[in-house]
Amino acid sequence: MDIQNTQSQMRKGVLEFCILSIIRQGEVYPSDLVDRMKAANLHILEGTLYPLLTRLKNAELLTYRWVESNSGPPRKYFVMTDKGLTFYGELERTWQELADAVQVLTQPAAPPASDNQTNLNQD
Repeated sequence: MDIQNTQSQMRKGVLEFCILSIIRQGEVYPSDLVDRMKAANLHILEGTLYPLLTRLKNAELLTYRWVESNSGPPRKYFVMTDKGLTFYGELERTWQELADAVQVLTQPAAPPASDNQTNLNQD
């Protein structure tokens, strides 16, 4: 089994949640998203990011505004819509449930109580 493929699939599974988490904090320029993801050790290519942003915009979860730039063409800054905030809330609840379940399942199980301990507690 290829561990790199499994790791890649795990990252892809949380990518949308991470991108929305960043945008929820305030409007953001795509290259800033890339930088924030890299800083968190979740590398993303612009070729992956732009289609995701377009999909989220088309789903009306994001909107954007153009801002003039002093050093080149205007920049597109993304912000979450009210629909996006509602969606994010649901996604956040789902993430917490999943994280809690994984935490429970990946912890060593407590050894079962022995019959002697049970009998001692009944005296």
